Amino acid sequence: MTDAEAATRSRFGLALALVLALAVAGNAAMNLLIPPPLYVFVALVLALLAVLVAVQVGGCDARDLGLERAQLGHGLRLGATAAALLAVVLAVGVALPATRDLFADRRVDQDSVTLLLYHTLVRIPLGTVVLEETLFRGVLLGLALRRWSPRAAVAFSSVLFGLWHLLPARGVSGFNPVVATATQGTLRHVLLLVLAVAATALAGAVLCWLRLRAHSLAAPAMLHLAGNSLAYLLAWTVLHSTP
Repeated sequence: MTDAEAATRSRFGLALALVLALAVAGNAAMNLLIPPPLYVFVALVLALLAVLVAVQVGGCDARDLGLERAQLGHGLRLGATAAALLAVVLAVGVALPATRDLFADRRVDQDSVTLLLYHTLVRIPLGTVVLEETLFRGVLLGLALRRWSPRAAVAFSSVLFGLWHLLPARGVSGFNPVVATATQGTLRHVLLLVLAVAATALAGAVLCWLRLRAHSLAAPAMLHLAGNSLAYLLAWTVLHSTP
């Protein structure tokens, strides 16, 4: 191994370690420590720090991170198509009696219209989507692709994306009556957490595929935004339309 190759590998390892440390600290802080009003600010700071580490330490450029301006239009078109398809699926899910109750998330039960607009138009897009897409489909995937095969990079990013949702998944049975009924008991609750991580990892793989297909972070970001904001809006609609 040449000195240049050794230096490149060392920079990669350091950048990856720093980004993972940021992710772990940020995940714990946002789920356990910081008050809700600071969520968007902390998310944006974490996203910025992750990008700075990837560029300054890991040697990534805009193309590596899916931020190349020339690919933005293609990314937006592909993302819009995927978001429209997801919107149809969610609408069908709400319309069918067999699946309608799955949208009854009690976390939005007391939300006013103002809070609804804040969550769907500010907190989710500027907090959740910007941070998670930048971190997992931008920085971590971009760093991994510089050293590993696309399959290995996608698997790495997607598994971490699933684990990122472990803390939020702890309380899901307390917010949805259907899930609560199905997960009574410690063993079933553990199984729920495993399934939640696996399902989120699978979603992460789909988002990675969109990112690689579009060569732009805009595509997975649009699908992610549609999924989270539309699901929140539909949950609010279901709960407020139930007698």
